[in-house]
Amino acid sequence: MKRMEDEKPMDRNLAMDLVRATEAAAMAAAPFAGRRKKEAADQAAVDAIRFALSTVPMDGEVVIGEGEKDEAPMLYIGEQLGTGSPPPVDIAVDPIDGTTMLSVGRPGSISVVALADRGSLFTSHLAYMDKIVVGPQARGVIDLNAPVVENLRAIAKAKGRKVRELTVIALDRPRNTEMLQAAQKAGAKLWLITDGDVTAGLLAMLWHEGGVDALMGIGGTPEGVLTACAVKCLGGDMQGRLWARDDKDRDQAKAEGQDLNRVLTLDDLCSGENAFVAITGITDGELVRGVRYFAGGAQTHSLAMRSVSGTVRWVEARHNFGRLRKVAGARYEGEAEEEG
Repeated sequence: MKRMEDEKPMDRNLAMDLVRATEAAAMAAAPFAGRRKKEAADQAAVDAIRFALSTVPMDGEVVIGEGEKDEAPMLYIGEQLGTGSPPPVDIAVDPIDGTTMLSVGRPGSISVVALADRGSLFTSHLAYMDKIVVGPQARGVIDLNAPVVENLRAIAKAKGRKVRELTVIALDRPRNTEMLQAAQKAGAKLWLITDGDVTAGLLAMLWHEGGVDALMGIGGTPEGVLTACAVKCLGGDMQGRLWARDDKDRDQAKAEGQDLNRVLTLDDLCSGENAFVAITGITDGELVRGVRYFAGGAQTHSLAMRSVSGTVRWVEARHNFGRLRKVAGARYEGEAEEEG
């Protein structure tokens, strides 16, 4: 008979623990939708997610967060979370991905947390990364050094489609103009987004949910690492390359020992075999619905995934604020009082 002390720590599925954390952040942030209070919304989400993660049975260290320790009270790089018991894990967290969208009441804002084996997540202080993300059908055929048209042809061939039948999702930014023009010239359809490239990467892997075949272009580095964890869970593929905006970024890359020409593979971005990701909708989006309220509580819609099993769960939950308040105070309800 197998003894408890012989079990590997990461045999435990932490995905549902993470869902409780992203649910907490989503409920705390949702009351700020459309109120143009980005900082207040972010703080409410941070407070809720920090409280929830502090109860998770893990020895966690934030490697993707809100900045350095001197920027506290946001979740900072190096912060310790969890109960301190095994397993030792890296934490990548974005309490609100799409803060601007939330602040103006647009769809697509989410809360997201990822865990992976300690020391397995890529870290850099450079803000931006060029990336390409595809689903399982196109695994192994992408090359960030190749021209856009060659990648699109390879993806189309792997999927048994024509390039004109592909949809590329990308951030609508001047820095992506050249890539977008190349994709358009090749004949692919474009889906341009204003924010939220974590969701965009997921849509590229869960193609049947949104009809997207690839995420391409320059987006956030933290979002790239979070996406890599999801790619590990969903069996897709991803490559990235750090992108410098200016001389300051180039100096930062040099100080970190980063090669700006190096293509980072999926295993460079998330080298561990154990990864867990949870996402909860704050405002309605393509993958998950936003927080919905009823008398005395709220309903949330989440995704939970685990790399070892490849299992993806859609989780709907109803939350009773009266009972939650006894456990966690009013932090899951956003602002405690309405403005007069």
